Amino acid sequence: MSGKSPMPLICVTPGEPAGIGPELMIRAAAEVRDIRLLAIADRDLLADTALRLGLGVAVRDHGQQADADSGSISLEVLHCPLVAPAKPGKLNTANSHYVLETIKRATELCLGGEASALVTGPVHKGIINDAGIKFTGHTEMLGRLAKQSRVVMMLASPQLKVALVTTHLPLRAVADAITVTAVRESIEILDQDLKQYFGLAEPRILVCGLNPHAGEDGHLGHEDQAIIEPAIAAARAAGIDARGPLPADTIFTAGPLEQCDAVLAMYHDQGLPVVKHSGFGATVNVTLGLPFVRTSVDHGTALDLAGSGSASPASLIQAIQMAREMSSR
Repeated sequence: MSGKSPMPLICVTPGEPAGIGPELMIRAAAEVRDIRLLAIADRDLLADTALRLGLGVAVRDHGQQADADSGSISLEVLHCPLVAPAKPGKLNTANSHYVLETIKRATELCLGGEASALVTGPVHKGIINDAGIKFTGHTEMLGRLAKQSRVVMMLASPQLKVALVTTHLPLRAVADAITVTAVRESIEILDQDLKQYFGLAEPRILVCGLNPHAGEDGHLGHEDQAIIEPAIAAARAAGIDARGPLPADTIFTAGPLEQCDAVLAMYHDQGLPVVKHSGFGATVNVTLGLPFVRTSVDHGTALDLAGSGSASPASLIQAIQMAREMSSR
């Protein structure tokens, strides 16, 4: 009997069926040969996509043995049926429940210990909300499913890691969501997961201010001095190397970035444009604070490319590779 341990299983949800997700799933299966992938998706959707792309990827049911003599690349699928046929580039509210069901079933596999990580493809938030389902994003949904009071969204490129205190909120709601507890807990989760999943013994974290010039000593808003500073002080008292609040227009320059391992921004468009500019396509979305590893692509559904065969799987492959590295720790 071989003493070799079985290859860890990574769940992948291709996301919106009318977008590029199904194609990316097949392309990733063709290129990633040393990781066991399990697609949570409609079997026929992936089989038809594989046939159209002509990449020699054979779709098989989860638990079914691959045909060693077929010569094909094999992709395991846990069948989750579409509600309505999917047409590339054509959104359909009927399939919104399908999209959320794939995420739910994949999360259950991770929570149950059957899978070591979850990698998610792009979803279309608008069509899900058009179906009458309140949905702000994967990050918030996964936090609820895992019963976590706070999770943190982080984008990581080869050059930069940026985490967020708030995620998918209208800009006018951001200031009210910035509390001492929210900032302190976000710093703590970022510190903890940088240690656990990225091998950093003493992470150095820079924290953005909320207002221009980090509030200009209270002349441009009170949140930086009254909320963010006390949160950073509490984190430092707990032994975390966190510094700030620093103005967001200078924190992302070469000098400060050389002195840190990650930046904590206050809101979505304060931090993410910078990290995407530094490595779009090689950037991975990571949810911190979950009891399992979750990564995702850094792009959307690209409906205009769906069905064209030209979408690049680079971000999905990067997300899969990062999920393996994180879960191995």
